[in-house]
Amino acid sequence: MWPYTDQETEFLAPPCQPRGELAARTLAMPADTNPAGDIFGGWIMSLMDAAGAITATRRTEGRVVTAAVSNIWFLRPVKVGDVVCCYTDPLRIGRTSMTLCVEVWVLRQGRGSRVKVTAAEFTFVALDEAGRPRPIGSEAQ
Repeated sequence: MWPYTDQETEFLAPPCQPRGELAARTLAMPADTNPAGDIFGGWIMSLMDAAGAITATRRTEGRVVTAAVSNIWFLRPVKVGDVVCCYTDPLRIGRTSMTLCVEVWVLRQGRGSRVKVTAAEFTFVALDEAGRPRPIGSEAQ
């Protein structure tokens, strides 16, 4: 039995290509593995957070902090040697916050195939110089 709602199914469905813009790309290295030999999920999540922050900072033209991470799905393992690509796409833009869909796709070593491996929603809050939430304006669209 498929345990997911229609919204989750759409979020998890492997589209033909990544959603949004490329925000970060790196190479999965042996130092980033878990005891099973796959890339550690925390390393992937950290990369996703950085990619989301890059996009949110650019769109809000200022400092942001991560406020929440939700609906994270580790769909397939990442292997040493994979080229790891993070794509970001705005889902919601509020007065002081922005929620992004962050997808991780990999280019498998030696195969050239692109595979969606992880997806999540990251919410960032824009901060002023004093560290308080600030309006982000319509230009963030």
